[in-house]
Amino acid sequence: MRLSIGFLLVLVLPVQAGTLRVEVRDDADRPLPEAVVFLESAQARRQVRPTEGAEMGQAGRQFVPQVLVVSTGTEVSFPNRDTVRHHVYSFSPVKKFELKLYIGTPTKPVLFDQPGIAVLGCNIHDQMVGWIVIVDTPYFGRTTEKGLLVLDRLPPGSYRLRSWHAGLPVGAPALDQAVSVPAEGQLDVSVRMTGVRP
Repeated sequence: MRLSIGFLLVLVLPVQAGTLRVEVRDDADRPLPEAVVFLESAQARRQVRPTEGAEMGQAGRQFVPQVLVVSTGTEVSFPNRDTVRHHVYSFSPVKKFELKLYIGTPTKPVLFDQPGIAVLGCNIHDQMVGWIVIVDTPYFGRTTEKGLLVLDRLPPGSYRLRSWHAGLPVGAPALDQAVSVPAEGQLDVSVRMTGVRP
C-alpha cells in the first residue's frame, strides 16, 4: 500500500504595527491631563466597532464621567445613581435627545451614530455639564496626569491626529495635525493646546 503524505507550508509573516506616544501640554507648557486624543483615517473608519458597556452616569449631581469617549454606533446608557430626579438632554447637532425626569436607568439607551461632540446638561441642575465625544476610529484614549497617551499596535500609515479637551471654549473643534505611524518602533508627537480653562 502506497501512502502519499502532503506537507502544508505556512509562511507566517510578522504583522507590522507601530506605536504613537502623544504628549499634550497647555499654553503655559504644563502637562494637560484628560485630553481626548484619537487617530482618524479611511482605514481606521473601516475598523470601527461600537464601544461595549458605555454609560454616562449621574452621581453627586454631576455627570460621571464628565467626559465619555465612544466610537460611532455606540449605545450609551444613562443611569441615575442620585436620590433626586434628573432631566438629561443634548441640543448638540451631532445628537439631540432628551431623557425626561427619571430615577434609575432608562430602559432604552441612546444611540450615538455620528462623529462629533455632544454637550450634555440637566434641566433641573444647571451646574451639571458633561460631554460625549464620538469618534470614527478604534484608536483613541485620554491623557494621563502627565499629559501622556500611548497608542500601540497601530497599523502603519498616514492619519489625522485629533486632540480635544473639555476646557476649550464651547464649540471649539478638535485640534488637527497629520502624522505618519511607522511600521515598527515609536513615533513621539507633542501637542500644544491653547485656551484651555482650568
